[in-house]
Order: sequence, then structure tokens, then C-alpha cells
Amino acid sequence: MSFKEPTVWPETLVEQWKLDVGLGYATPVLVGDRLYVFTRQGEDEVLMALDAGTGDVIWSTRYPAPFELNPYMKSHGMGPKATPTYADGRLFVFGMSGIVTAFDAETGKSLWRRRAPPKQPLYHSAMSPLVDGDLVIIHVDGDDDGALTAFNVATGEVRWSWDEDGPAYGSPVVFELAGMRQVVTYSRRYMIGLSVASGELLWSRPDGRQDNILTQTPILHGDLLIESGNKNGFTAFRVKRQGGGFTTEDVWHTDEVSVFMTNSVAIDGVLVGLSQLNSGQYFGLDLDNGEVLWTSDPRQAKNAAILHAGQTIFALEDDAELVVIRHSRTAFDPIKRYKVSDNETWTQPTISGNRVFIKDVSTLTLWTLN
Repeated sequence: MSFKEPTVWPETLVEQWKLDVGLGYATPVLVGDRLYVFTRQGEDEVLMALDAGTGDVIWSTRYPAPFELNPYMKSHGMGPKATPTYADGRLFVFGMSGIVTAFDAETGKSLWRRRAPPKQPLYHSAMSPLVDGDLVIIHVDGDDDGALTAFNVATGEVRWSWDEDGPAYGSPVVFELAGMRQVVTYSRRYMIGLSVASGELLWSRPDGRQDNILTQTPILHGDLLIESGNKNGFTAFRVKRQGGGFTTEDVWHTDEVSVFMTNSVAIDGVLVGLSQLNSGQYFGLDLDNGEVLWTSDPRQAKNAAILHAGQTIFALEDDAELVVIRHSRTAFDPIKRYKVSDNETWTQPTISGNRVFIKDVSTLTLWTLN
């Protein structure tokens, strides 16, 4: 059910149901009338199918997933962080310690599983699996020697892998670039493009990150790839054919705004995000030339999970305030602010029709715009 902006925004949201589902930051996935939720309960990672209207549990399945948390990540909790991917009746999940599992979405039956690697990424796993045709693509294995791997969606058989650099944390995507379908993602030190069909490395470029803590999922605007990461501004570049291979060409760069943990969304040629500069400042960036079109007042939030439905932008801040923003090329234009939890919120909201599903640290709540 697509979202339709109300003529008049209500003063408050209405709570329909609330359920303790477990720890983690994976976004609930809504498919039809089912909501799939991936969490941690004790030493297990748990996948549940809920009735979206009532919150009733349709099925729940779990598997042991013990691991030792990096002490530097203690405040972030035990995860999981990676949102499941749904495709053709299957759910693919990537656990905090690197376990990859395919499930039957109807029954919750495990179809195949790849065990956790002996050496885990320094800050554990966060990227969502990418499904393209009969392939599911994930950067798996250890911190320095991980492999971007394409598995057969039905069997888990490895079709190809690229192991020249370790994993990062942004999710891979597939784009048509310079006449070829390419997997575009970040590795530990580079932004890379690989052939979807073969896994051949087509191009790579250092992305200027200060470290490997956080990386954004790449964004495509026309033929421009938008590169951003940990406090290194934004760069737009093109992928071009050169001789028998590929190269990249920078088009613009800005350090006027930059991101740390917050994602950004593109609407009608404007990139909207929350810069870590000025203690958290929303911005609108022209994707054609890198011009900063507007910024909000400073000190908005430490982090926000941002999405858009049509021309309406939703930013769920880490203090559980949901900010509804009207898309604009000229100004930060917040419509409403709603308190949606008593706990921290680091997870993307899930929005459908007049329904807003909010996952906080441990509970899931359905709110409605009545």
C-alpha cells in the first residue's frame, strides 16, 4: 500500500500495537500483509513473520549466533544490524557475526546457511544482501581477507568471489554503468565496480574515508555515482570506458556538508541528509553540481535514519523523534515532529499507507496517521 500524504497532519500518531521482538537495528520488511523482523534474543539470532495488522506472530525461527563483541562497539549492542532482503518467496539474512542464511518466507524453513567466518569484521556485519536474478551478493569472511561473494539464491553455491580487499559496511547495489551491469560497493579501502556476471573487477578508486567505520550505500543520479563515507564530504564521478577497460572521472566534490552515520536520500535531483557538521545539521545538496541549496539550524540530532515516500521525507532521529519534512530546493521545511518511543531509535522506519512501523532497541510498534 503506497503512502499518501494526509491533507492535514494529525497532532499525534495512534499506537495500534507494540511487541517486544528482541535487540538489533535491522529494518522490518513489509511484504503484503506480513512483516519480517530480524533480531537477537539471548545467544540466538531470530527471524519472525508477523501479521502486520495485529502484530501476531505467524512463525518464528532461530539459530545459535554467539560471538565476542568488539569492546569499542559495546554501546551499539549485539545487533543484528543488516536488514533482510526479500526476493521471490525467499528471505536472505546476514547476521552480526557473518552468518548468511536463506529462509522460505512462507514457512520460515531454513533453505541453506553459510557459517560465520573464523575472523569477523572489526565492527561486525551490517550490509544487506543484494539479490540480482539468481544471485545473492554479500561481502563475507574476515576483516582483512573477506570476499565479495555471489551465491546461488536457491542452493547457496558460490558462483564467484572477489577477495582482493576486506569488507566495509555499506550495502552493495547494481547499476548499469558505461554499458555494463555492475555491482557497486565499498571495500575496506576502495569504492569498486565489478561485473555482475563474472565478479571481475572493472574499476576501483580510493574514497578518502578517514577510517573504515562507516560507509554509505552508493547513489546513482543520471550517470553520476555519488560517493560519501566517514566525514569525507561528497564526490560525484562518472564511470567511463577507456581502451579495453574502465576508468572514473570526478565531476564535483564538496566538503561543505558531510555524513557520519546517517544515510541520505535523493529526490528530484536533491540529496537530503544529516551532516555531522555543526552538531547535526540537515542539508539539501544539488546532485548536478554539488551546490548546497539549504541547511537547517545546527544541533538537530546525532543520527537520523532517513527515507522518503514520494515528496515526503521521514527522518527518525536517535532520540525517537520522527521528523516529517516537506521536500524543498530552497529551505529545511519540517511539517511535524512525533515522539515514537521511549528508547533509542537507530533503525529505518517502515511506512505503508497510513502505517508507520517503528523498531527501537528492542520493541516494534505500529503507529497510524489517523
